[in-house]
Amino acid sequence: MKQPEKSNKLHVVGAGLAGSEAAWQAARAGVEVVLHEMRPQDMTDAHKGEDCAELVCSNSFRSDDHQQNAVGVLHEEMRLASSLIMQAADATKLPAGGALAVDRQAFSQFVTQKLEAEPLICVKRGQITQLPPPGAEEAPVIVASGPLTSKPLAETIGELTGNDQLAFFDAIAPIIHKDSIDFDTVWLQSRYDKPGPGGGKADYINCPMDKAQYEAFVDALLAGEKTEFREWEKTPYFDGCLPIEVMAERGRETLRHGPMKPVGLTNSHKPDEKPYAIVQLRQDNALGSLWNMVGFQTKLVYGEQTRIFRMIPGLELARFARLGGLHRNTFLNSPNLLDQSLRLKARPLLRFAGQITGVEGYVESAAMGLLAGRFAAAELAEEELPPPPANSAHGALIEHITGGHLPGGKRSFQPMNVNFGLFPPVQIPTHDENGKKLKGKQKGVARKQAHSNRALAAFQQWLDAQEAAE
Repeated sequence: MKQPEKSNKLHVVGAGLAGSEAAWQAARAGVEVVLHEMRPQDMTDAHKGEDCAELVCSNSFRSDDHQQNAVGVLHEEMRLASSLIMQAADATKLPAGGALAVDRQAFSQFVTQKLEAEPLICVKRGQITQLPPPGAEEAPVIVASGPLTSKPLAETIGELTGNDQLAFFDAIAPIIHKDSIDFDTVWLQSRYDKPGPGGGKADYINCPMDKAQYEAFVDALLAGEKTEFREWEKTPYFDGCLPIEVMAERGRETLRHGPMKPVGLTNSHKPDEKPYAIVQLRQDNALGSLWNMVGFQTKLVYGEQTRIFRMIPGLELARFARLGGLHRNTFLNSPNLLDQSLRLKARPLLRFAGQITGVEGYVESAAMGLLAGRFAAAELAEEELPPPPANSAHGALIEHITGGHLPGGKRSFQPMNVNFGLFPPVQIPTHDENGKKLKGKQKGVARKQAHSNRALAAFQQWLDAQEAAE
């Protein structure tokens, strides 16, 4: 039987931010694209209309300051790469101080009109329930179905990847920048000095509490403002991932016998004093720059999380790379499943993009679509396209979702917004331009500026190399 010839047409499943960006980037490279979108025939519980790249939650793309904010660096890199999503955001922006906020309806209409006017893109309406889509058996496919992936498609993805590699709820503990932790108060030790995955006996950061501090902390948890589950989320308490405040509601001592138990640990700063309770932090990325709060899934609102968790000794000045939450979010265990060009290792004709890969946020999702579209276009042209450098914002996200995690299975990988903690360390000057030694916040400002300068230069070099190869 004659084998079907490999198709030169790219299929993109999902016309959200990632899918729209992927289709645009591929078409700009001369690739014919079929962009599949199930709306309006089949709607999700969160979407309201049929336009592409509909903004479901917020109208904000967060900070647009590329000098001091990692997401601002990502904005700027996407602009350098002629991103459709950033074109739309810049064309429909609203006054929002240093943030990039947009007119939701105008934004989605802009994206839809651009895609429909592009002769190499065909927007095809109707739900896709199998992969590859019907008629695309030998075609490259980008799956960008998002956190609200339909049940039939999610089942198909589960069959392809293994259902244990696909999460349907996002149980997130807060993640903290290590350099904001007070090591005069905390100490490194594993419980009972047991060797951890890396063989060491000091795999956890330990934050001690006396009884008064613990009681005040429990009171704050119980009184803190919580977010309510949206109707379509139901109540995703599962597999022991109870929110920290729900555990506190079950009895004032519950936390001391759960994630805050003090047994098997000795405060190296005060070895003769036994802590009443201990909060543990576990390393969250291979660089060692980010640490997560063990067992601290929460439905506290963001402002309350920052206030209450800074009550913990050693975390008074903590900077959070991300705050906690518990909500519906379909995502892959990408470090096990995807290569650095976002291909499914077991089925290289399939790529994934957007939130389903394990990034958080509008811009991060679109950035993964940008890369997936470029990777697919290069492959169809039989060209080599390496991933962007790890010290760029795009490269840092690729590293996070495909290899920057720690070993330990699905639960060791959690979705993440872009932040400077994902970037490799950078050297900063020790003195300012007047010869004065940098101190405190000045060092932080200089570090962010150095990250930004290095990232934008590296990403531009990556783009220039592609143009030179064409």
